[in-house]
Amino acid sequence: MDIESLRNYCLGKRDVTEGFPFGETVLVFKVRGKIFLLVSLDSSPLQFNAKCDPEKAEEWREQYSAVIPGYHMNKKHWNTVILDGSIPLKQVRAMIDDSYQLIVLSLPRKDRLDLL
Repeated sequence: MDIESLRNYCLGKRDVTEGFPFGETVLVFKVRGKIFLLVSLDSSPLQFNAKCDPEKAEEWREQYSAVIPGYHMNKKHWNTVILDGSIPLKQVRAMIDDSYQLIVLSLPRKDRLDLL
């Protein structure tokens, strides 16, 4: 997955916005103002941070060497996913979907119901 396909996938979700609140090398995707994905644009291979359930975070870290505790994030709830080709695209998308869903579920009820 390259940056354009990652960007298009994230922006294809409801009420997602993108921006650069942490400088020009970190692209951030938010849903209703809450971050669900951060992408490091100056890393090679491309990598992103995604929120995840703590149990799932551990499972993915054990299953894929390209999934590590979230860089500069709460390592219990965030993973860094290195897109080196070792993780199937379907699984990468599932990680993004899970991150988006966790943030949606944490929103106030009114906002959450609009998105579910």
